[in-house]
Amino acid sequence: MIVKSEQEMLDLGTQFANNIVSNPNSPLVIELVGDVGAGKTTFVRGLAKGLSIKEPVTSPSFTISKSYALRNGGRLIHYDFYRLSDPGIMTEDLQENLTNPQNIILIEWGESVTDLLPKNHLTITINYTKTGNREVII
Repeated sequence: MIVKSEQEMLDLGTQFANNIVSNPNSPLVIELVGDVGAGKTTFVRGLAKGLSIKEPVTSPSFTISKSYALRNGGRLIHYDFYRLSDPGIMTEDLQENLTNPQNIILIEWGESVTDLLPKNHLTITINYTKTGNREVII
């Protein structure tokens, strides 16, 4: 699908959250693939809004992970492994979070942890188009 604005990307994330709530697949692991600035964190902001998270959602580029409480007792955990060629101790953190079926885990730049991701994880790819829009492939 083609996304033409930041608001449309936020709306897509919110719609996706509605699908998660109505069709839980626990734990849900989503790998977000796309260039810097493609809209991955914007999608996560929309998803968080749809999951009733009130905290501001920001990119975990420098902190590597951010975690937000969900109403079901789980967490929305957003990882960004861009700056890590070797995830080191973050491997243990990811593995622990994967064991909680109430968690929703989003991973950007996950090449270094591909072998840890469950086989049934979802990949969302966001590509720039020639017109400056985004193509989102789920």
